[in-house]
Amino acid sequence: MSWWNYERKPRRKAADGIKAKSQRGKIGESWWSGRFIGVLESFDIGARLQRGRSYARSGQVLNLEIDSGLVTAKVQGSSSRPYKIEIAIKILSNSEWHEVEQAMSEQALFMAKLLAGEMPKEIEEAFTACHLKLFPASTRDVESDCSCPDWSNPCKHIAATYYILAEKFDEDPFLIFAWRGRAKDELIENLRKLRSILPAEADAAPQPEAFGLIDDLQPLAKCLNNFWRNAPELATLRIHPEATPTPDAVLRQLGNPKIEVHGRSLADALRPAYQAMTERAAARAIDK
Repeated sequence: MSWWNYERKPRRKAADGIKAKSQRGKIGESWWSGRFIGVLESFDIGARLQRGRSYARSGQVLNLEIDSGLVTAKVQGSSSRPYKIEIAIKILSNSEWHEVEQAMSEQALFMAKLLAGEMPKEIEEAFTACHLKLFPASTRDVESDCSCPDWSNPCKHIAATYYILAEKFDEDPFLIFAWRGRAKDELIENLRKLRSILPAEADAAPQPEAFGLIDDLQPLAKCLNNFWRNAPELATLRIHPEATPTPDAVLRQLGNPKIEVHGRSLADALRPAYQAMTERAAARAIDK
């Protein structure tokens, strides 16, 4: 089959493919998936990027697997058989991961956010401090292959796979680490061990006595009338509330409940409600 005839043949409609959640505008909700998409867009693949986005939204990507150093997928194109996709990335060695985990363990917020289904915005600093990168920075950092006859690489089938991969990262940021060679359970366990051998934070924290609070304590029965009133010191505080980038963090932690509502998983059905509640709470906080 010639490349010219291949280009002119329409794609076959796929059944039961993975449709991108975003059907218009940008693909990827979180900053980390946006960061990954930014890498894709920097590849300067023009119209193939647009066609890849169309493929992703119409469900042409039939399946996608993420393993250490390798993403594999099947994409339905114009041929009767789906095309096989491979996207390889260099995994970090154990010694490199140890350095990164050491840097990550120094920030308690990192583990807290990761366990809540969020990728800390400062996470790349931990990698940079070790002279490493979390995300690929150019086409030299990844090797992709498609069984289609298109000479260009990445082709639209690979581009479609990138978009679905970005949405997978949206759902679980630990998949980014898994792709670079570190499974979630191992990463969390290593971080917990490293955190446990750090100097006790409580020993370094200011004690109540330092603020003269112990002498000021009163029995609850004697301060019921002003228990809910702000102390004068609180007037100096300035709070700037921000909505979390992952309103559905609780749903992500719970995993797939294997319950369907009108053909959709319970988690997917509840996500719009969590998004709406977060937006409303943020609006009320700002109005105040």
